[in-house]
Amino acid sequence: MDLRFVLSFKASRFLPLTVTSFPDASSYPRPSHQLSSKGHYSPRSLLLPLVLLAPGPPPSSSMRLLSALLLLLLFRSVEPRKGDRGWDQNRSGRARGKGRANAVRRQTSDCKEYIDASEKFLDCQDRQLTGVQQHWPEDIEHLQLGRNKIQVLRDNTFSRFKNLISLDLQQNEISQLEEEAFAGLTQLTTLLLQHNNIKTASEEHLLPLPRLQHLRLYDNPWDCSCKLESLVRTLQVPSNRNLGNYAKCSWPEALRGEKLKKVRVERVCPGGHLPGQKPPEGPGRLPKPPPNVNSVCHTYMFPKPMLDCKSKELKNIPSDLPSDIVKMDLSRNSITHLRPNEFVAARDLKLLNLSSNSLDQIATAAFAGLLYLQELDLSNNSLHYFPYGVLEDLYFLRKMNLGDNPWVCDYNIHYLIYWLKHHPGVAYTGLVCAEPPEFRGWQVENYVKTYNGECPKDKERQPGTADSGTDQNETGAGMDTAEELVTQVDEEELLPRPLRDPRPKKYDVIRLS
Repeated sequence: MDLRFVLSFKASRFLPLTVTSFPDASSYPRPSHQLSSKGHYSPRSLLLPLVLLAPGPPPSSSMRLLSALLLLLLFRSVEPRKGDRGWDQNRSGRARGKGRANAVRRQTSDCKEYIDASEKFLDCQDRQLTGVQQHWPEDIEHLQLGRNKIQVLRDNTFSRFKNLISLDLQQNEISQLEEEAFAGLTQLTTLLLQHNNIKTASEEHLLPLPRLQHLRLYDNPWDCSCKLESLVRTLQVPSNRNLGNYAKCSWPEALRGEKLKKVRVERVCPGGHLPGQKPPEGPGRLPKPPPNVNSVCHTYMFPKPMLDCKSKELKNIPSDLPSDIVKMDLSRNSITHLRPNEFVAARDLKLLNLSSNSLDQIATAAFAGLLYLQELDLSNNSLHYFPYGVLEDLYFLRKMNLGDNPWVCDYNIHYLIYWLKHHPGVAYTGLVCAEPPEFRGWQVENYVKTYNGECPKDKERQPGTADSGTDQNETGAGMDTAEELVTQVDEEELLPRPLRDPRPKKYDVIRLS
């Protein structure tokens, strides 16, 4: 039996195929040429008839099955919009992918805020930052800014972060520190500045940091000239054992490789300036010099050399102090700040009166060189505490008047008590708490006893170290019997947990009597 198939299909990409040997072929509907919105044929606009014609009996079931399969194959092969739809999906997919990439980039520019051991951290490392952002939370306690692009630290950069305990600035491009860059960071204990381009700094940068315990300065190109002298002196104070370890001179060549903690100050600044170093020239390059001592003060040579600068409305220590005076009276002036090495020329000085000024800051090296000083009067000023190391050069001090100062009884006052305990021969008066209110009127040494009695549980005290509870008079008598706990702790031990080595450290506790 002769079977014949008629396929009638018309599309834009195929030639018309029409079999018209049958009288009823013209009765089939013609294909539509309507275009879709994309300019392509839609499957609904195509005519795909499959006609099975036979002059004899109806085809068998196998032939019907074959016809159905051919029909399915034709429909799957003719889908001109599927490729376009895929192109549209790819295009929209690329757009969505672009949006996701932008979201990731925006996220990387934001910092990560989290809490560890009940302390709030802000992790801004590896963010390509060039400065501090205004929208950062102000109540953070640890700020991590390592591996960014910061070049300059301006005055008051961190002043709004009052609770900051640690500040990580390592591996930036810092080359300049303005004098008040760390102003307001009274709670800061850890400052990381290693791996930068800092050439010079001074003790002035550290004055706003009374609680600083850890300072890292290594891998900076330090210029060991006179500009660095005050910082070198500060780092070499024995109590500052964790400040500036491993930092080395890069210039001049004669001092290259010398550690700032060990280099002799006389080599850093011999005769006031290094060989070959010229002082700044030109207008505005030098600060206004202090008044000359001969123009405002009177010198008495009998019975002992004395310099009388009392009530001269001075705001700074006069320059060109005589080297042979043994007594200096600077009382009743308006001096607010004692800067490093201001008395270094008066090496024979035995009595220094600075009472009734407005002193509120004393640099660590303010009394440097006063090895023979015996009496120091700082009464009636605005002192809250003594910075660590400020009394280290006063080997022969015998009397100190500290009355009428608003002493603040917190952690900062401990250095003064520690020094007095280890110098029982020094008679002192006027060391009374003014703040906080709960300790107002207390003797400072009694406050320290209370502080030690309420140490955290994780700082266990050794047996026999409790205070006897007996009162001590203001002259310091009996302070030589006090017992101290000296702890040999690695420098990493006091860093915030994310900044230190997670491996456990061992240390020994030694009791000295």
